[in-house]
Amino acid sequence: MYDQLITEFLKVPAESNARYDIEKIRQAAEFAALSHEGQLRKSGEPYIIHPLEVAKILISYEMDDACIIASLLHDVIEDTAVTKEEVARRFSPEIAELVDGVTKLGRINYTSKEEQQVENLRKMLLAMAKDIRVIMIKLADRLHNMRTLEYQTEEKKRSKAMETLEVYAPLAHRLGIQNLKSELEDIALKYIDPIGYDEIVNDLEVFHENNERFDRIKSMITESLEKEGIQATTESRIKHIYSIYRKMFNQNKEFDEIYDLYAFRIIVDKTTECYNVLGLMHDLFTAIPGRLKDYIATPKPNMYQSLHTTVSFEGYLFEIQIRTREMHEIAELGIAAHWKYKTGRFGKDPLDEKLSWVRKLLEVQSDMNDGDDFIKTFKIDLFADQVFVSTPKGDIITLHSDSTVIDFAYAIHTQVGNKMIGAKINGRIVELTSRMHNGDVVEIITSESSGGPSRDWLNLVKTNEAKAKIRNWFKKEKREENIFFGKSSLERELKSNLINPANVSEQELFAPVLTRYGLETMDDLYAAIGYGAVSISKIMPRLKTDYSKLIRKQAEQEQPAPQIVRPRKKTTGGVVVDDIDNCLVRLAGCCVPVPGDEIVGFITRGSGVSVHQANCPHLKGIEPGRLVKVHWEDTENEYFATTLTVDALNRIDLLADISSALANMHIMTRGLSMQMMAHGDVRVVLNIEVHSLSHLEIVAKRLRKIKDILKVERS
Repeated sequence: MYDQLITEFLKVPAESNARYDIEKIRQAAEFAALSHEGQLRKSGEPYIIHPLEVAKILISYEMDDACIIASLLHDVIEDTAVTKEEVARRFSPEIAELVDGVTKLGRINYTSKEEQQVENLRKMLLAMAKDIRVIMIKLADRLHNMRTLEYQTEEKKRSKAMETLEVYAPLAHRLGIQNLKSELEDIALKYIDPIGYDEIVNDLEVFHENNERFDRIKSMITESLEKEGIQATTESRIKHIYSIYRKMFNQNKEFDEIYDLYAFRIIVDKTTECYNVLGLMHDLFTAIPGRLKDYIATPKPNMYQSLHTTVSFEGYLFEIQIRTREMHEIAELGIAAHWKYKTGRFGKDPLDEKLSWVRKLLEVQSDMNDGDDFIKTFKIDLFADQVFVSTPKGDIITLHSDSTVIDFAYAIHTQVGNKMIGAKINGRIVELTSRMHNGDVVEIITSESSGGPSRDWLNLVKTNEAKAKIRNWFKKEKREENIFFGKSSLERELKSNLINPANVSEQELFAPVLTRYGLETMDDLYAAIGYGAVSISKIMPRLKTDYSKLIRKQAEQEQPAPQIVRPRKKTTGGVVVDDIDNCLVRLAGCCVPVPGDEIVGFITRGSGVSVHQANCPHLKGIEPGRLVKVHWEDTENEYFATTLTVDALNRIDLLADISSALANMHIMTRGLSMQMMAHGDVRVVLNIEVHSLSHLEIVAKRLRKIKDILKVERS
């Protein structure tokens, strides 16, 4: 019953410039039609129309036979009784793998929309790294579904349109398939903002009717090229609807204020002719300063190459794009153009290099425990504009346009970033937060004595590659510190939210969090919090919900009501006096003991018990009868004031480095003073709060690693 549909479809591959095995494609189309027999789309049409249309889209990109056949079969494993093994037996294992790859992109169900979106993104990246044709089929599948979106519910229309704008259009852009990307964006806009869409469509119709200037410009370009004897094709194009909409929205402009609606494209045979034509156009029209972009010398990550220049004629601005025919083909077809020059799977060839960004993104996300961070990474890496800067040796480094010099350092090499102490842009010392511009020469200053990156850098860097490398450094080099600070931070937050893990099963309370982030032990969780891979603010809502459930569960089982631990103020107490109840206790100001110190109590006259370190010189000569035994109570969540003396070589940013180190360790500073010593040295006295003696030792150890610090001692 589908003979007529298949016959009409087969005319498309037969008339294509690519050479297809029409018989194999016919067999696949007939098998797909038989497998989907009786199934209908939302429009009421036979389901087979969908895979036939998907295949037509891929034929327009001249994808290979295996890809076309797999597109015809892309829904048979998921929606019919056909198995992967049957596809492999009837067609080939290669085609079966492609069909299975497309099927797996939408098979798994997750407990939340966030987890589902994260996993779908990861699966698409993995599929791309394995075989780009899987994503080509998925993009063509999405394009046809968008073309027929009118038959879905209003809620489905909007959700599919948003997903298309956030994921599929950026993917098409990064793969260089501009016409597919533009159509996806325009259709999505139609359902997200139909009023704005219709207004731009109407404005474009009026613009076409009333504007004859562009015919004259095109004639001028053609005549100029012919006069110079340059063989070229001249095309004109208008911005697509979503591009106009985004420019109007982002820059708060009206349609009449968009001056680069039109662009002219000049296609030549050789790269050298591109630059000759550029000079010719600048002679013919008025060039706009600062609006020349050379994507031939520095191609975009999606392989795009072209010269772009903005010029004016009779006060009207427009863009001219100049490229070779091969560049034009890549600009139109993107990564799909590669299949015109190859057959079969790709191995270690230039295409692998073009997809290096996929593997890099996969490497970055493997170190990310947080789903939100991964989604953010994905969108940034697909949407971001690029900046091209160079090392002093002339090596070009491509980064996101808002990157800092820290990002640049990590883009060169991990160790360059870890040992960086400063940077220069165009020979001038700059701050680490400085951003770079196209053509800047950036020099990174490193030191072997560097103590490594600062935790603050995680908030300063813009590229996710740099963030991952910084986190990895803290993960490997500072596990003990990470555990300590992660545990301290989590316990403080639990107390402020009235959560006492002692009242419930710790395993039941934290098991969902450990599972979500792929962690095995509580120390792993503390460490992940410490080095920034897990955000307390993101796990706290889940912990609060689970804690309440566990408390209710205990109540239902008639267990004794748990004691809710309410947050209390920091104290200088935390000491128990043996054999004496309800007495006033204070920590001595002369020796300032902290948990971990051996202590002894001294009964004062009228001021209770004063607690000293056991070796405090002020206890010498004290009557033995006034000394009492004391011990530390459970002070795990308390803070104690103590003093550190830091001797160092004086320099301008010494106090800034000390303050930054204390902040990174989440240390509360009560007071700070500095005095000049002999020979230009300085002494910094820090009054800080710590949990215990071991905590104090960790702080002192970290301070000793700061450049120019000579000695750190407890006062």
